[in-house]
Amino acid sequence: MITATPCPAPLPHARLAPTPRVRGARPEDAAALAELSRPFVGSGALRERPVTLYATRAADFLVAEALDGTVEGCVGLRPHPADPGEGRGPAGVVYNFCVSGPSQGSGVGARLLRAVLARARAQSLGALFTATTGGGGLFLRYGFAPTTVRLAPSRWVESLDPRRDARILARTL
Repeated sequence: MITATPCPAPLPHARLAPTPRVRGARPEDAAALAELSRPFVGSGALRERPVTLYATRAADFLVAEALDGTVEGCVGLRPHPADPGEGRGPAGVVYNFCVSGPSQGSGVGARLLRAVLARARAQSLGALFTATTGGGGLFLRYGFAPTTVRLAPSRWVESLDPRRDARILARTL
């Protein structure tokens, strides 16, 4: 005797929310990047950066932009040349990675992280580093792992604030 378990009828396809496009930041995005970062600075997750830094380093940033032009997330990638005498190639530092509260959990962060990984590969960086005061779950899912500061670019390590007690994560490309 053959038995079958009835399956529920498939649900009609829900309309998927439009996904934000990821693009390079422009100097005119500086105020939006500072505003997006403000809640994370307030919580201690990000260091405060002046609007002028976002403008002068706009080329470092990728932004996730909604259809209406609203910036929903951003991430910076700062290349660092090889440290002399260390025997390692150039590396990059992922910084100021944040997604607006309403967009968290919607895949915006994952899209930004995939885009920054592609940008790092295009720049022939051998490894990426980041510092996080949180759990770093998204980074860990994308192949980052805890590491020590001695493996990170020395100029970046010197800029870290030890009072923040951040974990250093790295990923080889």
